[in-house]
Amino acid sequence: MKIVIVGSVEHADKIIKMSDRLEEMGHKTEIPHTVLRIKNGEFSLEYFRKMKNRDGGDYKFRKKSKVNYIKRYFDLIKKSDAILVLNVTKNGIRNYIGGNALMELGFAHVLGKKIYLYNSIPKMSYSDEIKDVNPKVIYQNLKKIK
Repeated sequence: MKIVIVGSVEHADKIIKMSDRLEEMGHKTEIPHTVLRIKNGEFSLEYFRKMKNRDGGDYKFRKKSKVNYIKRYFDLIKKSDAILVLNVTKNGIRNYIGGNALMELGFAHVLGKKIYLYNSIPKMSYSDEIKDVNPKVIYQNLKKIK
């Protein structure tokens, strides 16, 4: 199965490990562009954080790469079988799903892709919208992806 992993760059190490594990299980994976650059040794997560803090967010960092991150992920999801959202604690919110991940959930839903959540649906202002895309929660068990 071809799986697009969705998650925050702040959890790059977890995304890379998850991707490696899924590939060991026979799946093909795609990961966020910035995480891929970290994995390829172009820069470190610490450098990314430093630039993000300096610029007040990662918008300028993303613009410098000349990659349209939102369109890239739409295209990857379109060519995939499923997405897996790595929703872990961030910003003090358990099982956090951020703005980009919410959009990517919407892309997957509209494109008729399978949607997996690593952890249960978070308690956020848009929890109902997450429920509406009918994700399958795998409770950290990658073997539940089928």
